[in-house]
Amino acid sequence: MAETTTLYGDFDYIIAGAGSAGCLLANRLSADPSCKVLLLEAGGDDKWRWLHIPVGYLYCIGNPRTDWCFTTHPDAGLNGRSIAYPRGRVLGGSSAINGMIYMRGQKEDYDGWRDAGNPGWGWSDVLPLFKKFEHHYAGDTPFHGARGELRVEQQRLRWDILDAFRQAAEQAGIPHIDDFNCGDNEGSSYFQVTQKKGVRFSAATAFLRPIKDRSNLTVITDAMIDRINVKERIARGLRFRHNNHFFHANARREVILSAGAIGSVQILQRSGVGSGDLMKSLGIPLVHHLPGVGRNLQDHLQLRMIYKVNKVRTLNSMMQSPLAKAFMGLQYAFLKKGPLTMAPSQLGIFARSSPRQPRANVQYHVQPLSLEKFGDGLHSFPAFTASVCNIRPGSRGTVNIVSPSLEDRPDILCNYLSTDEDVQVALESIQLTRQIAAQAALEKYTPQEFRPGPLAKTDDDLIRAASDIGTTIFHPVGTCKMGADNMAVVDANLCVHGVGRLRVVDASIMPTITSGNTNAPVMLIAEKAAQLILDADKG
Repeated sequence: MAETTTLYGDFDYIIAGAGSAGCLLANRLSADPSCKVLLLEAGGDDKWRWLHIPVGYLYCIGNPRTDWCFTTHPDAGLNGRSIAYPRGRVLGGSSAINGMIYMRGQKEDYDGWRDAGNPGWGWSDVLPLFKKFEHHYAGDTPFHGARGELRVEQQRLRWDILDAFRQAAEQAGIPHIDDFNCGDNEGSSYFQVTQKKGVRFSAATAFLRPIKDRSNLTVITDAMIDRINVKERIARGLRFRHNNHFFHANARREVILSAGAIGSVQILQRSGVGSGDLMKSLGIPLVHHLPGVGRNLQDHLQLRMIYKVNKVRTLNSMMQSPLAKAFMGLQYAFLKKGPLTMAPSQLGIFARSSPRQPRANVQYHVQPLSLEKFGDGLHSFPAFTASVCNIRPGSRGTVNIVSPSLEDRPDILCNYLSTDEDVQVALESIQLTRQIAAQAALEKYTPQEFRPGPLAKTDDDLIRAASDIGTTIFHPVGTCKMGADNMAVVDANLCVHGVGRLRVVDASIMPTITSGNTNAPVMLIAEKAAQLILDADKG
């Protein structure tokens, strides 16, 4: 491979990563025809049909065509296990392969960011920005917008087993609510999804496809970012590999990293921005010592509890029947309804794992199916999964490159269940799930616990079981956190501390993880960043 670098051109803004944040940013920044924008995506295009059929996540997660297929460092909190760590590798990023759940989190999440020294990030500040990019099925309301690009709809199917689980949760003291996205999500409801008439609505569909003909926007796929070109502590552009050749693009105004909680860390560290000790150990010239790069990794650990059931339809049983599968295909082809429109989880529940919690601290994703892990086939027996996760974990992990090479995968250490509080919440979560499953509403389906199983009885048994069945729910954040302390990477304007004309705009900037699914908050971060960037230009 040639190591010479060809000048690709001059641009006002260069965005690294065409995921949930990058697509929205490209839309907003290129709205001014005098502004020239380059959007670089390391993955491929999004033309594959399974990227648009909602149930296609079963074929996209774990597939190197659409997923980076990362794996984590063996984790003591998971009894020494290493797990798959999916991240989208395609236009639209993880929004092209995720569960399509539209979830903002809780009011206190954003107020907490603001109160930690990040003015402008409180709930009252961000709610109008959420509404700005929404095209919500309910229309314009005090909590939702109908004039944005991202289509948000109700799901197009129902399952008796999920209705029964929701009723059982109510019998266990968890109320029904209508909408998870009004600032307080405690209760049970059906998830709203980023779909339009039964088709996945990714960030690329929402924000890129409508503007593909803008002459001032250049989008390059299969463009692997090597490093930021920094001179005199100012980002001047990016070096990237495309078609086995290296190119350099100049940025007249800013370089913006939107490669996610894993990818943006890799780019910064390869560029010599990060811990001086890490740079020295890898032989990378230190550009700027910023020890927080790659620290503060947070994720939602899901405990996937599985129950066998009887006398009720589940996707497991339907997939055993060729006739049922044929009907599902026809139902989708002609009506865009039925199981092929399924998000991985339809029913959601937010609850307190114990009365000592001041607000809901666990989230359920309840599914009319079961499998050992994503990428595997469904079990042959009828079952449902009640996946429960701690939505505000105290455990913190790290992401670090292991060499300057573009080919080497990073070391991802999640440190799940590394705090006493996280262990206690995991224990309480299993106990709460068993309490719900034992309610009268489910009795006629005779639920039998398959994972972790009835032999796990004592507290020690349940803690060990949590480590055995725990896995990611695909929400890594926080590795370039926003703030003013010694471990912060960006300030409240998302500008990288100590390096001019460089911002990070993606899930990595979250100081603390939001209380729920993270895709909508990433788009919020991009909408806020676009506002900050455009305001700075005016000034």
